[in-house]
Amino acid sequence: MQTSNTDKKVPADQRPKLKRSIIDCDIHHATGMNAIKPYLPRAYQELVKQYGPALPGGMHFNGGVGGRMADAYPEGGGSAGSDLELMKKQHLDRYNVEYGILTGEGYAMHATPNYDYAAAICRAINEYTIEHWLSRESRLRGSVFISKQEPKLASQEIDRVGGRPDMVQVIVSSGASLPYGNRFYDPIYEACVRHNLPFTIHVGLEGEGINSPHTGAGYVTHYIEQRCARPAVMAAHLASFIFDGVFERFPALKVVLQEAGVLWLAPFLWKLDQEWKGLRVQTPWVRKKPSEYFREHIRVTTQPFEETPNREIFDHLLESIYAKETLMFCSDYPHWDYDSPSQALPKLDHELWDSIYYQNAAKLYGLPQRQTEEMK
Repeated sequence: MQTSNTDKKVPADQRPKLKRSIIDCDIHHATGMNAIKPYLPRAYQELVKQYGPALPGGMHFNGGVGGRMADAYPEGGGSAGSDLELMKKQHLDRYNVEYGILTGEGYAMHATPNYDYAAAICRAINEYTIEHWLSRESRLRGSVFISKQEPKLASQEIDRVGGRPDMVQVIVSSGASLPYGNRFYDPIYEACVRHNLPFTIHVGLEGEGINSPHTGAGYVTHYIEQRCARPAVMAAHLASFIFDGVFERFPALKVVLQEAGVLWLAPFLWKLDQEWKGLRVQTPWVRKKPSEYFREHIRVTTQPFEETPNREIFDHLLESIYAKETLMFCSDYPHWDYDSPSQALPKLDHELWDSIYYQNAAKLYGLPQRQTEEMK
């Protein structure tokens, strides 16, 4: 159900436009060290100049050209996702994107044991994003980067910029040393609730630096294995949120699972409900079926979407994950496996399409209803 090969061969700025405007929940603007270094404290600028970024990451080969679409690199040089005008031409204008949520790049600071340095990088990314992106394009919204390894510093950063109307979520990598339901992270969730911000888990940095291995069996050899292991990592975080009682402690908290696939959630929810029925005496604070917590608190983004053998299975699995309420579109622009909004999903009925491509995200992020007229 991902973008067709034919669509990927057509230059991005020549692909068909959409008639109705959409919200894209995952646009990766470039936030590499060259971009954010001026926003670091001078001491870190000097250390980076002398010794390099000193961050984990890059254990496995990626796809595409440097992990990006070949035509997403600016003609004048620079990395993919670094040029706002090119992004507008290829994606925002081309696909009638009413709002796009910026999700940055790399996340390597989420795997370093140097907590102060990680916090400084996150602050620099946030400042760079505000000045160079959000101030220049009204359709874009930002994600608050935090050093989730140190919840006190993380909550301070949420309090510092989380009240801005152009910052609409808190973002972390799925790679972690502890599953995200652990009470260690409670100060982060307290700050998220204070500012009415969803907590978004984006794939990446599994098995890197201080983070736990990609799988329960250990580290993997190839990138394809890492991609295939990501649903299991997200599943561990999801189970942890539910059974450690996060949604009972923070009933207003919303969590987004980003870029780890979608349809695997259906049988996983069935298993969570089944196991809870037999073992709920061990977690009496879990008052509802796990699938009910999922439906109320969890949102999932579309990319990369699994292909199914037939449409009947596709429709059944969508219904099983309450897609009309929980699923939100994301393109992953400008990554190599970018999903064109016109090709990401098969034909849907009007109401379901509107929920996935606009309404669910608008409700979650507090965004206005469509301002753009339907394109003829």
